Amino acid sequence: MLGKTELSFTGLELDGADLPQVADAVAQVLGLSRSEILVTDVRADNLVLDILRRGLDAKNIVGKERELLDAVATTAGVVVTAAAKVESRGLLSWVSASDGDPLAVLEQAESLFEGMRGKLAKTVTVFATGTELMNGQVKDTNSPVIREKLEALGYAVSLGKPLKDDEYYISAALVERAEEGYGLIITTGGVGAEVKDHTIEAFLLTDPQAATPQIVQYEAGVGRHVHKNVVRIAVGQVLDSLIIALPGPTDEVLLGLDALLLALDEPNRTKETIAERIAGVLRKRLRKQAQSSS
Repeated sequence: MLGKTELSFTGLELDGADLPQVADAVAQVLGLSRSEILVTDVRADNLVLDILRRGLDAKNIVGKERELLDAVATTAGVVVTAAAKVESRGLLSWVSASDGDPLAVLEQAESLFEGMRGKLAKTVTVFATGTELMNGQVKDTNSPVIREKLEALGYAVSLGKPLKDDEYYISAALVERAEEGYGLIITTGGVGAEVKDHTIEAFLLTDPQAATPQIVQYEAGVGRHVHKNVVRIAVGQVLDSLIIALPGPTDEVLLGLDALLLALDEPNRTKETIAERIAGVLRKRLRKQAQSSS
């Protein structure tokens, strides 16, 4: 709903209307550039415009219905009748706000929305990846421990079904959960340096700007590392959801989860800073393992 971008003018009499002039008038009232307004439909007494800008400031929109009608009335070939009105949905519906103080109502709505955003940020869904989990060959030990740890910290956690090793399948699951409003989406497994591992590819398919720092690098072309030779984790963004790809071993999952929680509390955090904090603790663990085995 917040993404709806159409403005529909009804109750107009059109006779040789100058549509570019109409678009100019609407753009001026809403504080937009002319290139951000597009007339998309004209039929009978109805005129529809599409607002191309994303991230509109509601304060530039609220209560502007009368001003929009007056501006359109000055354009060539357009008569605004007494029954004329401006309609839309979502954020753009604020143009017709008229009861009471629309800015005060908007501020109250923004406050409620921020409260809702805070609650959504504490909602989590977890996916284990791997065909061996889907067919029951291996038990998912990661998802339950993630849920236990996060629920103890006040998060609401939902466990998704295991995802098969396919980047398009994993990406579709990430997008679906993001559209449902989860603040945090965590996957485990599939980040290795073998041909069957596709989680990092799925994250880059979902968010091409995802941060994917490497944890360890193997010699290319040796053993199972013919197709790729780097183990990575990933941190990306889909809509308002943060997406996190952790490794498969449960002890590494818990290390990465602890690092993630610390990073989430940091001011001015970014995908890159979160990813590097997680990668750092995992690299440190691997170095200790290498030293102890040498």
